[in-house]
Amino acid sequence: MHELTDTFELRNGVKIPKVGFGTWQVPDGEVAYNAFKNALAAGYRHIDTAWQYGNEKSVGKAIRDSGIARDQIFVTTKLPAKSKTYADSLRYFEETMTNLDLDYVDLYLIHAPWPWDEFGADYSKENVEVWRAMEKIYQSGRAKAIGISNFNVQDQKNILDNCEIEPMVNQLQYYIGYTEPQNVKFAKESGMLVEAFSPLATGYLLHNPEVADIAKRNQVTIAQLAIKYCLQHDILPLPKAINPAHIKENTDLDFVIPEADMKLLDSLVDTAPGEDHNE
Repeated sequence: MHELTDTFELRNGVKIPKVGFGTWQVPDGEVAYNAFKNALAAGYRHIDTAWQYGNEKSVGKAIRDSGIARDQIFVTTKLPAKSKTYADSLRYFEETMTNLDLDYVDLYLIHAPWPWDEFGADYSKENVEVWRAMEKIYQSGRAKAIGISNFNVQDQKNILDNCEIEPMVNQLQYYIGYTEPQNVKFAKESGMLVEAFSPLATGYLLHNPEVADIAKRNQVTIAQLAIKYCLQHDILPLPKAINPAHIKENTDLDFVIPEADMKLLDSLVDTAPGEDHNE
C-alpha cells in the first residue's frame, strides 16, 4: 500500500504519488464516479484524467465527495491535443476547471504534440505558443506543475529550447515490451519524470503467456507485475480499472521483481498485439 502514497519529486519540488489511477475510456457518470470513489477508498491519492476523456466532472465530484482533504489528492488533467493556439489553450483550461469544480490542479499536461486526427504532424511553432499558455497557467498558481504527453525527442527539444519554465513530466505509452527507450532516456536526462499511461496495454498485456508465466512465478497478477515493472524503472504507472476487486488488487504492490525476471521482461517485444502505438 505504501507505493500509493510514496512520492516522486518533480523539478520544482512538488511531490507526486508514485502510482496514479488512470481514467482513459472510463465513461462519465455513474461508472466513472463509482470507479474513482472506489479508487480513493482503496488508497489511491493520484487521479489522472483529461478534457478529452470526457469524465472530468465525475473526477471532481468523486474528489469533493470523498471526505479526503483536497491537498491529499493529486489531480492530473490534460489540455486537449487539438488546442494549438495560446488563446484556445487558456480557454480549454477554464473549461477543465469548470468541469472539475476544483480550485486548482496539481499537474496540467499538453495531451499530445499534434491533434489526434493529424497524428505525427509538425506543430513545433504552435506548441511553443501553447507552452507559453501553460507557463501562464502555472504562474497563476492554478496548476502546481506542468508538463507534456506523447512528446518524442524532437518535440521535447522544441519545448526545452523555447521555454522559460521547463516541463516537469512527460507522460508516455509504456508497458512491458514497449518502453519508448529514446523518448524515456531524453526526458529523464532533461529532468522530467516519466509517467506510463496504459501500463497494461489497455488490457492486451493480460493475454501474454510469457508475462503470465513470470507473474505466476512471482505469485502476483499480471497487472501487479506490470505496475511494479514500471516502478522498478522509476516510471510512474497509471493503471486503470473499473471492477472494485481489480482496483483493490492493483494496490497490492509490496513485492520486488527479481533482477533476473526484470531482465527477462526487458527483453520481451510485441507483448500486446492489437495495442495501438503513438509513434
